[in-house]
Formats: sequence, structure tokens, C-alpha cells
Amino acid sequence: MTSPRTWPFHQGEVQTQERAGVRGMTERVGGFVRSTMPDQHRDLFEQLPYLVIGALDDAGRPFASMAVGVPGFIESPSPGTLVVHATLAEDDPVRGGLREGAPIGLLGIEFETRRRNRANGTLAHVEPGMFAVDVEQSTGNCPQYIQARSIETAVRRPSETQREGPRLSARARAIVAGADTTFIASASAEIRRDGVHGCDVSHRGGKPGFWRAQTVHGGTRLTMPDFAGNRFFMTLGNVAENPRVGVAFVDFATGDWLSLTGRAEVQWEGSELRAFEGAERLLHVDVEGGVILGGMIPFRWSAPEYARQLTRTGAW
Repeated sequence: MTSPRTWPFHQGEVQTQERAGVRGMTERVGGFVRSTMPDQHRDLFEQLPYLVIGALDDAGRPFASMAVGVPGFIESPSPGTLVVHATLAEDDPVRGGLREGAPIGLLGIEFETRRRNRANGTLAHVEPGMFAVDVEQSTGNCPQYIQARSIETAVRRPSETQREGPRLSARARAIVAGADTTFIASASAEIRRDGVHGCDVSHRGGKPGFWRAQTVHGGTRLTMPDFAGNRFFMTLGNVAENPRVGVAFVDFATGDWLSLTGRAEVQWEGSELRAFEGAERLLHVDVEGGVILGGMIPFRWSAPEYARQLTRTGAW
């Protein structure tokens, strides 16, 4: 249950905040979390040529994806509505999660300026080439850990799909090893249209290779350092209630998109954590499966300008 005293956070988020030593966050969120979008958030969504999406597949597993289009393919006819004119790849696991009444998390991120906003809600209408979202929670995020890069060209190449099991292929591990940007989809244990319990997708950034891949019990375990952030703990709060997550990596050189799902666990202490400079926690994800959508992102990008916060972080 969520009471007016804890809005906009559910119990898992509150418990995670307290575990991290953060108290009274509900009184301090101020204008950062709202039930509708301010104009500056709406404007950002409408000017973007891509949109990060978090949704649940038919089995209730979170996955993250990215829709692309020309600027204007996202519309906001009202402060509580986003309309997206796009079609996801046929083999994209998120495509099956786009059902009327289903929860959805959206992330508008402009790499060039390091602006990012989240909008979570419910799919109000879905038809071929379009879906509309009733926004129930709108959150502004800081620019930390975002690698600045700009689109230089648009390139379309024939797409191809490679299925991934619990043990990642060499190709998938190479994408993970080179990644400086990732997206995590998660969901609360309960789904309700209250602006608190639903689906979410967040951004994480680090030095190239900040995710580590290890073979554990015959499968792949991914581990990411969790650095200091906004202290809302929306992702880790969901994990506290529901360990299922989706993790997506983009290869900015090829446009390949690696979309994985698995079960997550947060490590709060230990020598492994203390050894990684800047990490306040570790997030472990035991991979259950996924897909490489080759060439899904039709953009080629400039070389990254790494976030200044990375100078205070380590490497595996």
C-alpha cells in the first residue's frame, strides 16, 4: 500500500532509501516528481528522434527498448499524455508488451545536452504504428554519468536477430564489455494506476566496460557498480519488491541493441564493493535470456565526451 505520506514512492523504494541512510525523501522531492509533465519535459520528448521504453513481455518479464523516428514522432497533446508514432522491431520483446492497459516506462534522454526525463504510466491506446500513454508519474533527472554524443548520420542496414540464452554469446559479451551506457527496466510487485506502482526504465552510465560479465553456475552474471545518484532509488526500490529486470546495451558504432532479462540482487557491503572506487552498491543480474537486434538503431554518433563524474569512479 502507498499512503499520501509516502507518495510518490512505494514501500520498496522507501525501504531502499532507508537502507541507504536516506530519510524524509517524500518531503524533499518537491517539483522533481509530479503526476503530470511540465512543459519543459513535454518539449524535450517532442524534439527527440529516439525514446527509451520499458515494458513487460507476455510472461511479465521487464525488457528495455528504443523507438526511433524523426523529431516530432513523439507528441504531447496534454500534460498527462504522450503519443508515440513508431513501430518496434518484430523480434523486440517489448513489442509484445505494448497492450492497452499495460504499464509502461518512458525515458527521454538527449545525449548531446545530457538532459533526461522519465514518464511512467499506462498504455491507453495501441494500434499499428502508434501507442498513447496516460502519464501518471513524471520525473526530472540530473545529467550525471551521461556520455555526451551527437548523431552524425542516419544509416539503415538489414536487421538480423540473434537469440541469447542464460549464457551469453561472445558477441553479446563484447557489447557488454564496450558499453558506457545502459538502460534498466524494472517494475513494482503490484501494478496499479496510482503513479507509484508500475513500470520504469532508467539510464546508467560509466567507463567503457563498467558492467562485468562472469560465468556462474553455467550462466552469465552481470555486475554493475551503482554510483551516487538522486537518492530516489526507483530502480533499486523496484528490485527490492520484484527482482526481475531488463537490461539493454547499445553499440553506438554498429547500432546493435542487446536486450536482456534476468533476476537482480543488490549487494550493499563486502570486499568486492569496497574495491570498486565510487561504487555505493553493486547490482548483480543473473541473465535468463534475451536478444541482439542487429542494426536496430539507425544512427551513427560522434565520439563520446565522458561525464566528469567518471573521474571519481574505478574499473573492473
